[in-house]
Amino acid sequence: MGNEGTLIVTGGGRGIGAAVAKLGAARGYAVAVNYQSNEAAAQKVVHEIQAAGGRALAVGGDVSSEETVHRLFATAERELGPITALVNNAGITGKAGRVEALELATLERVLAVNVVGTVLCAREAVRRMSTRHGGKGGVIVNLSSRSSELGGSGEWVHYGLSKGAIDTFTVGLAREVGSEGIRVNAVCPGIIDTEIHAAAGARDRLPNLVATIAIPRIGQPEEVAEGVIWLLSPAASYITGVILKISGGR
Repeated sequence: MGNEGTLIVTGGGRGIGAAVAKLGAARGYAVAVNYQSNEAAAQKVVHEIQAAGGRALAVGGDVSSEETVHRLFATAERELGPITALVNNAGITGKAGRVEALELATLERVLAVNVVGTVLCAREAVRRMSTRHGGKGGVIVNLSSRSSELGGSGEWVHYGLSKGAIDTFTVGLAREVGSEGIRVNAVCPGIIDTEIHAAAGARDRLPNLVATIAIPRIGQPEEVAEGVIWLLSPAASYITGVILKISGGR
């Protein structure tokens, strides 16, 4: 365990992030499980990893804070070793609703976590991984969403636009650092059974959306995690700037 280096998973306490953290540990990474407020959930993930013989620790903090991001990376590196992989999973939708009902505070918060947080964490990873800065390379996987293309109309256009920014950032950063030993990709989940829907007040939407999916069922976090860990792995060594849809054909 731990021979793949250190993996940081933001928002790693629940849902897709937790599935990525656990699968990453099983595939040989030491894992820093970042969380914003639910320490108990993050510690549960850490304990599961440790019980299976892996190395992990929980690191609290809001990724939209520059100071927090500095502390997250410094702590992970000090306690677990050199950072070789980053999964920018932390994200929020804000309350579901139409654009005319959108509050400024919700818009600012969604952009702060989903966009600013992703960029800050990626920036910190590049500073450590890039051969330009004396690093040995690494991999970044960002979390997009099918709403980046489908738009999220009637529910969360603001969330969709934040994920559209992630798509653009993924492609741009991949081209910027590809010659410096860093690969940058994204996964684009469809309808996945996580708490994010309930948090937005839209838990009842899931069964109604099955008819829009070519594989007619709701996806599971573990299925997204498989795609993430594959993109982190040497099996994807010639893949960068790709946005991988994991959506059952939606």
